Amino acid sequence: MTAIEQQTETKPDANTVLSKAVARAAERLDVSRGLLARVLGVSPATVTRLYKGSYLLEQERKEWEFALLFVRVFRSLDSILGDESTARKWLNSENRGLNGRPIELIRSTEGLVRVVQYLDASRGLV
Repeated sequence: MTAIEQQTETKPDANTVLSKAVARAAERLDVSRGLLARVLGVSPATVTRLYKGSYLLEQERKEWEFALLFVRVFRSLDSILGDESTARKWLNSENRGLNGRPIELIRSTEGLVRVVQYLDASRGLV
């Protein structure tokens, strides 16, 4: 077997990578499974299966886009703040620029997008 064949054979697919990434981001930000279910637009039971590894996000479904946005929130906070405890505090604090608490805003699609855009703009200033 060539090195390329071995690499292709062991390379995880995008569904697995994003499924694990969204679960890890939620854990690190201390986002409850119930809230993650709401953010992704799936049932709490689906999120439980996601954490167990018996459910993978699918690229053809809306949950994929929501998961990408949620992971972007985590990555932006990580790059701006560099500390998970500070990121958790930021999420739970009132934000005048967003006109609300980010943890509450991410419950809706519009709010999630606003938080991502706000963080993207903040990253541009750094």
